[in-house]
Amino acid sequence: MTLEERAQKAVDMKTSGMYNCAQSVTVALADQTDLPEEQLRQISAGFCAGMGNMEATCGALIGAGMVAGLKTQGQGTLSKTRQIQEAFCDRCGSIKCKELKTVTDGKPLCPCEECVRNAVMIYGEVMGL
Repeated sequence: MTLEERAQKAVDMKTSGMYNCAQSVTVALADQTDLPEEQLRQISAGFCAGMGNMEATCGALIGAGMVAGLKTQGQGTLSKTRQIQEAFCDRCGSIKCKELKTVTDGKPLCPCEECVRNAVMIYGEVMGL
């Protein structure tokens, strides 16, 4: 599966209403881990809407960081997640859910679907997929 196909899979999961933003990213990147999709879905369930309060870090970004930690087995993860975070902020305009969802000129800074797409794409770019 190409990186673009993974990103589209994440968007499709998010728009289905069956997965939150963090779940969409972790499940779309499941093959980067040793965990089954259902377990990834369960462990990322609480990280949507800015960790449940729309004030904190975007769940899509958290999902990418979770998978990076699993992929690197905790070795050098901080560096990778920082790269992912910086690229996400550059591409989306913020890393905070509340800011990403703030509507200006009739549209949010970065819609959820684009946050999910960007998180998967950036993960792939940083991790060399």
